[in-house]
Amino acid sequence: MTTDEQTESLGDCVRQILGNYDLGVHEFENINHEYNSTFKVTVADGTRFALRINVNSKRTLANLRAEVFWVNAISDIRVPKPVPSRNGELFTSGWHQASERNLNGVLYTWLEGEEVGDEPQPNQLSAAGAAMAKLHLSARDLVLPPNAQLPDLSDFFWGWPENLLGENSVLNIDEKTAVSKVKVLVEQLLVELGAHTAKRPIHADIHPWNLMWHDGEIAVFDFDDSGIGLPIQDLATSLYYLDTEEQEQAFMDGYATVAPVPVHTQQQMQLLKLQRRIQLLSYLCESSTPKHREMIPKYQAETMRRIAEALL
Repeated sequence: MTTDEQTESLGDCVRQILGNYDLGVHEFENINHEYNSTFKVTVADGTRFALRINVNSKRTLANLRAEVFWVNAISDIRVPKPVPSRNGELFTSGWHQASERNLNGVLYTWLEGEEVGDEPQPNQLSAAGAAMAKLHLSARDLVLPPNAQLPDLSDFFWGWPENLLGENSVLNIDEKTAVSKVKVLVEQLLVELGAHTAKRPIHADIHPWNLMWHDGEIAVFDFDDSGIGLPIQDLATSLYYLDTEEQEQAFMDGYATVAPVPVHTQQQMQLLKLQRRIQLLSYLCESSTPKHREMIPKYQAETMRRIAEALL
């Protein structure tokens, strides 16, 4: 299917999910269709919500329970809050005929503002760094309910299928070997770093397109990658998406206004950033989103170049 055909095919699933809420007269439109699919929902009085449907996500029910529980517990930064259904559930599901499966969805409160996007400003990145540090501090003592569990991010692929190392990989034997070497190095590094720092829930995907800016205040959304990991993993993942040293410094300076920046060497940081790139290549190889599939050849070539450079 094309992207338009995919979003159109979700219509009945969206209607079924929204039928679990007392919204009254409402309308919806797709505003983002990539890893997941997000719909803007507008009710009669103009109130808006964001419905996230897990299309490519591997989130289990236990993962979803943990995610919405954590988001609900956050009070020191601006985040969207899950809206309870008519039965008090914080996520529901609907049947998607095209893929012949139930898709889980979370209805979130609407965040006002503009996405930080491709050209983040220093003050926005500083605010984002401070927000991350606040999340790290508050999450230290978070106790999840018995039926809720976040993925363990000590695994190199964070629980995603190992698409790059299996029989159907797009990589050749030499490329698989190179990825395996990076995997071993990263997992050894996490053991070393974990000996001195307690694991906790981390967002694991704070990048400029998951940040909303409104009236000089930052908001963080899309906790779909969140898991149990180390603060340095969260920091490295965010820095991966930034283009310049100045941007990275602004983010870390913001973090430092709230808490000490996790201790690391430049080599360790580069290795963790490389891990994120490899994870994203693995994701692209299983994504059903057309534009993601088109990215694979170029993204793969650059990833292998960076791996070769790191292993010199």
